[in-house]
Amino acid sequence: MAEISGVLTDRRSIRKYSAKPVDDNLLNELLTMGCRASNTGNMQAYSIIITRDEKIKAELAPSHFNQKMITEAPVVLTFCADFNRFNKWCHIRKADPGYDNFLSFMTASIDSLLVAQTVCIAAESKGLGICYLGTTTYMAHQIIATLKLPKGVVPVTTVTLGWPAEKPEQTDRLPLEAVIHKETYHDYTIRDIEMYYKEKEERNDSKQFTEENNKETLAQVFTDIRYTKADNIGFSKMLLQVLNDQGFMNQ
Repeated sequence: MAEISGVLTDRRSIRKYSAKPVDDNLLNELLTMGCRASNTGNMQAYSIIITRDEKIKAELAPSHFNQKMITEAPVVLTFCADFNRFNKWCHIRKADPGYDNFLSFMTASIDSLLVAQTVCIAAESKGLGICYLGTTTYMAHQIIATLKLPKGVVPVTTVTLGWPAEKPEQTDRLPLEAVIHKETYHDYTIRDIEMYYKEKEERNDSKQFTEENNKETLAQVFTDIRYTKADNIGFSKMLLQVLNDQGFMNQ
């Protein structure tokens, strides 16, 4: 318990990897542990695409805004919501699947994320480094084309994996009381918000981040620079189109 506790509390995103390869047996061990994760109805409505080939990694890179870790990490894992396999099994066994709707996409997405996180914890317990890429849902349509994903399959998250070539500072987290609600939800007062975000706002890197972007507050960096309303709407429209194209919008 002490060992896994240390892994979890010491975790950090690794974006630089050594050239040391990840052994196939080790990777299979991690994926085996990952696939023991909880899932809905034991349907395992997910698939994991392993990308090692340099050419395919280079093709994936633009879909992840050309972040270097896509091409530099020895392994790239794309976790997908996948009802294609389960639907085919149903048809073969004379069952009529009803998994072409948004709820089913959510079900498969949750399952794939549970697997992804379990794989990441297993990897970090072995000394490997990982990094999640939120770009996966932004550019799902391009990833679908690159990885040749059939209808019924949508990429949900991507993880780079390899032996760390860095040990960056841990990113900050809100205090536990900011995210924990006892029994029922306790809505936040202005005083709560001021208290919970005080440490984040007063960090030197946060102040530098705000200054470099010519903003008055850190919150403005998020709303005006990093995750803008226009981008959120644009990427939402693209993702909804992907869900329609991949057969998850029959409702």
